[in-house]
Amino acid sequence: MVGLPYDLVANPLGAVRSTFEKAAASSGFDPNGKDWGVLDLFRHFLFDQGRLSQVPILNGETIRWIQPKTLVRFRAMVQDMLGNEFYVGAYQDGSVWRTNKFRDVSQFPLGDSSPHTQVWERRLLYCVPVPGQNSWTEPSSESVVNQCKDFIPQQREKRRRMDDEAIDDMNMLVSDNGFQVSPSVKKKEDGCPSTSSQTQDSLSEGYCSNTSMVTGIDKDFLSCLVKIYDSPESDLKLNDVFEFIGILTLDSELNEDKDDHDEPDNGFCDDVMVHLPPNKGFMLQVPRLHCLIHRKLAAPDFLRGSPMMEPKPHFVREMREVLLRHLTVVLGNDGIAAHFMLLHLLSRVHTRVDTVAVGKLSLNLTCFSKESAALFGSRLSLALKTLLPFTHCIPLTLEYLNSVSLAPKKDYETNRLKTGVLQLAEGSHIIIDETQLEAGTLNSVGMENARLLRNLMELQRVEYDFKYYKMEMAADVQLLIFSEAKSNILPADIVMPFQPSSVGSSEVVTAEALEAWRWYLATVKSLPHSIESEMQKVVENDLVAARQADRSIGSHDFNRWLTMGRLMSLSFGETCLSLEHWQMVKELERLRRERLK
Repeated sequence: MVGLPYDLVANPLGAVRSTFEKAAASSGFDPNGKDWGVLDLFRHFLFDQGRLSQVPILNGETIRWIQPKTLVRFRAMVQDMLGNEFYVGAYQDGSVWRTNKFRDVSQFPLGDSSPHTQVWERRLLYCVPVPGQNSWTEPSSESVVNQCKDFIPQQREKRRRMDDEAIDDMNMLVSDNGFQVSPSVKKKEDGCPSTSSQTQDSLSEGYCSNTSMVTGIDKDFLSCLVKIYDSPESDLKLNDVFEFIGILTLDSELNEDKDDHDEPDNGFCDDVMVHLPPNKGFMLQVPRLHCLIHRKLAAPDFLRGSPMMEPKPHFVREMREVLLRHLTVVLGNDGIAAHFMLLHLLSRVHTRVDTVAVGKLSLNLTCFSKESAALFGSRLSLALKTLLPFTHCIPLTLEYLNSVSLAPKKDYETNRLKTGVLQLAEGSHIIIDETQLEAGTLNSVGMENARLLRNLMELQRVEYDFKYYKMEMAADVQLLIFSEAKSNILPADIVMPFQPSSVGSSEVVTAEALEAWRWYLATVKSLPHSIESEMQKVVENDLVAARQADRSIGSHDFNRWLTMGRLMSLSFGETCLSLEHWQMVKELERLRRERLK
């Protein structure tokens, strides 16, 4: 790992080629082998040596400054899966094996028989920023852009020390004798010298930004075509959130590569369009990322500056008390509602039994008017945005229901999955304001949307419309409803009358407190939980007694109480249900039922 001739961040393709050629020169080389040590090289560099922070973050702001064919990090949700594509992964140039892996354009000799080329396969994923992602989960735009700007002169100095081969790895002229470095200096349309043709004189003048290459890209919504290599299909699923680390390429770079290699007499062929399956031409409009390493992200991965400590019960108990006080203030000093809100924020689907999503705990706060929803609803929405990574607000009006597309739909003309409002990442939170819903008639779209919301509430599933059939996709979304009375459209697990005693209460929350609360919510909800045999008997006896006292109590109530018991234990950092916490659940239920009378 010492003395690498290529900078793994500034020139990752050079490292790929160098590692491949070293492996190809060894005895027993198998051209069918798709990994020749390059992934271990990058993993060692990024994780063992702790260099991940040196890799620029790709987003709508930084794409203007990040150079193509460099290593980047991209955090995104898998919005669509575009299938697989075949490409010439390796080919023999005379007696030398070369590779096209992690590149848009594949070169290979014309007229040679199949043993001299190896056709490999890769997956195409259309990835987008995580819907509803809040700004605190990301570094500030200014700091990220400054990192990219600082990266430019650092790489310029490193490239001065590289030999010609390392400087110009990608752009080569092909001759009868093999590959030679092009001595010419090519110009891009914006007048910037291309990376491949920069001499030491041009390097001394610095890099130009990629403004002309990213025309039309929305800086607030940077989507990307991610190409996945040598990974099982089960590793990546629709709506999962990942950090992709790979090599960035742009449309202009594809065109340059095509121009560089379309000489009719060089004996080589390009599969310029093989990287796009039929009807995927729209993907030329988005950047492409050739993924070297990917890792699935969860809520704790979005914490920044938070204390990464073991969730010991005494520490968690203190943090719980402070957060509960904060929620009580936000909810107008309604302490009972604050307790239910805390349990709601800790809920998640941890298993499924038949059609039951075990662990969900949707909450319907009633007794809201339009005025109180505007006050307390806005206050709570703002508070949740500062605590949770992904949040959404839905104003449930008649016009909204009759017009919006909640479910994703397949468009077979473009062969794309058009997203819907309910295509969300795991762990997302939705506030639905039903106080704005007035009397009227739902059309067919509105009826379908109401059914979709109900299914999400009850089953934690969303139907995807593939025109000829519909497919249910599992979801894990927290749902909070504001309404005047119990919602008839959205039957929540808990219906809680909201009774604030203060209107103007407020508090100043420090950045340190917010970071600690974010850590608490993200960490505690993922703890394991169990009920020991002695407590199981206590719970069973209490459930039987409750059923005998009130015959209207059914299995749905039992499931809710067990979920509340689990969440109550977790809120204290405990992984086993105790008698104390079970008694707290029963008391909360008693107070809630009193309000319902």
